[in-house]
Amino acid sequence: MTDQAEASGGNRPAAKTRTVDLVVSLLILAFAIVFAWDSNRTGNEWASDGPEAGYFPFYLSVLMGAAALYGISRVLLAKVHEGEVFVTRGQLYRVMQVFIPGVIFCIATQYLGIYVASFILTAGFMIWIGNIAVWKSVLTALIFSFAMFYIFEIAFNVIMPKGPLEAFFGY
Repeated sequence: MTDQAEASGGNRPAAKTRTVDLVVSLLILAFAIVFAWDSNRTGNEWASDGPEAGYFPFYLSVLMGAAALYGISRVLLAKVHEGEVFVTRGQLYRVMQVFIPGVIFCIATQYLGIYVASFILTAGFMIWIGNIAVWKSVLTALIFSFAMFYIFEIAFNVIMPKGPLEAFFGY
């Protein structure tokens, strides 16, 4: 564990298993309600020519809602996972070290293209999490990005999200 995670109470619980189970079950129930409502809106009956557009999604959302209600009742009535720690602060910190750059990468891909965003992500991870020398990280990320560009754009002619740098070079 990193010193930063230790200093911020790395072994203290960030979330209990019962809380996470309940929140996830409530979210699934909310999705099931929205899906059922939308399926009902688009038509969830059997028409003369077969099922309407929302027929199967409606019944799948009913099953999903039933499973969510089971999960909620299990957490509240059966007292499962009493006192179990789902994730500690140190573990959550390490997960966020990957999750947040991943989200930023997805957003950056829309504006910079996949090759530039991949270069930044790869070099950033190597420097920040891997503690690898900057020159090695940049060189590795550059080789990786060029290899990816060659494989997708030249060898297989696959359309990938491109940004201003690729447009500058005519791709």
